[in-house]
Amino acid sequence: MQDPSVSILPYSESDRTQILEVWEKSVLATHHFLMPADFAEIKALVLSMDFNDFEVYCLKVLPSGELAGFIGVADRKIEMLFFSPEYIGKGLGRKLVDFALTTLKATQVDVNEQNGLAVAFYEKLGFKAYERTEKDDQGKNYPLLRMKLNMG
Repeated sequence: MQDPSVSILPYSESDRTQILEVWEKSVLATHHFLMPADFAEIKALVLSMDFNDFEVYCLKVLPSGELAGFIGVADRKIEMLFFSPEYIGKGLGRKLVDFALTTLKATQVDVNEQNGLAVAFYEKLGFKAYERTEKDDQGKNYPLLRMKLNMG
């Protein structure tokens, strides 16, 4: 498939339903290591989240305006990057990360160590792990790799 024509737009409340759908489809497709109870707990957390607390941008496919994915940044750290499974591997994640690096000045990201595709994706973009945690930020047994952009 040719790289689709896309637009990167700031989040608005009208995007919330699509963002939540994309998040769920993406996690189910890529986070096979999550226990069902943990997925349910994380989903409840995401459902209660105010996306306006982050710099969230949506990648929409033109001309339909379908939300293919989104990125959220806070304090120069990528806090979320999710895509509908049918858009994974098409270069769109790189587009959103490049946008976050150049426009939002992001330099860091935390990645679930068990999400090998995400780790490899960020490494390919120049991120290097500088710390490993035994548990995620919710205290669950999902080790995180704290990564930062290798500026050298």
